[in-house]
Amino acid sequence: MMKIKNVILHHISLKLKEPFRASNGIVYDRESILVEVIDHDGMSGWGEVVAFTSPWYTEETIQTCFHMLKDFIIPLLLNKTVSHPNELPSIFQLIKRNNMAKASIEGAVWDLYAKKNRMSLSKTLGGTRAEIDCGVVIGIGPLQQMIDQIHKYNEDGYKRFKVKISPSNAVKILEGIRTIFPHIPLMADANSSYSLKDIKLLKELDNYNLLMIEQPLASDDIIHHAKAQDILKTPICLDESIVTSEDVRHAIELGSCKVINIKAGRVGGLTEAKKIHDICMEHQIPVWCGGMIETGISRAHNIALASLGNFTIPGDISSSSKYWYEDVLMQQIKVEHGKIKVPDGIGMGYEVNREIIKKLLVSISSF
Repeated sequence: MMKIKNVILHHISLKLKEPFRASNGIVYDRESILVEVIDHDGMSGWGEVVAFTSPWYTEETIQTCFHMLKDFIIPLLLNKTVSHPNELPSIFQLIKRNNMAKASIEGAVWDLYAKKNRMSLSKTLGGTRAEIDCGVVIGIGPLQQMIDQIHKYNEDGYKRFKVKISPSNAVKILEGIRTIFPHIPLMADANSSYSLKDIKLLKELDNYNLLMIEQPLASDDIIHHAKAQDILKTPICLDESIVTSEDVRHAIELGSCKVINIKAGRVGGLTEAKKIHDICMEHQIPVWCGGMIETGISRAHNIALASLGNFTIPGDISSSSKYWYEDVLMQQIKVEHGKIKVPDGIGMGYEVNREIIKKLLVSISSF
């Protein structure tokens, strides 16, 4: 049993080593809210708000999440006794959407629950893997720069490569990469930059032996993705279109995709992420864990999630050093030979570095 006594929101800002470019924006600095949940025994669990400062990925931002946590979500939890983290979606059900705000505190409660039970977060979620395969994301840039990055990450042993594309540059990028790397496991992420009117452009991508095309059409669309998947040989992977487990059921019924990307932040937390995983496993739809340019806290949660059995495709879980000069954990997350060992220590398996958090702090709020 956990009785929530205190919640602390650590609003931080980290500078990326290099700007990250996608079809819909460029990220230079990454703001985040680290959520610390403390029970009446003084034990802490940690989660993270993975929303961005502007609403380009979903409607949520750092500021909207702070508002929702402060004024609605945290008051529902303070001094409440919780037996298991899977109770939180019911507690939050009167709050529509705002999934990233919900997921941040739910992840902290999962971490706390695992610590209280002297178990790793992976085992608490039902994970079975001792290590996970890792993929890497290459942002949009000059073609030679993207090829140079792939060379480096290929030498580092990464198991899958994702490149960001848009209708104006997809063929040039993929043709250039395939000329140099004809056999690497390659996928393309369109971030909703196509429409069904672009089906001929999408059909051209069948020529490049891609693992999948991620979210080519609108973020709120499932029906048109089914029409596109019926035409394309390349598997479609849904990302932004999948917000709930019911979305998954609809997508499977319509034939909208052959792969699903699971991000705990996008779907409201680890409880719903696990539910989506289980439905996909039942229907033999492979899944992988997406990334959000997050700190080590969310990265540690992703490692635990990706240890579940149906995460059969390497996820966007790279070394902390890919993005950050310094991360918020005492032990940096490292990819070795394309894999990360799943921690077997209690909770998420990594200790936070409070001194680094203080250095990165924008503001702190305690409730």
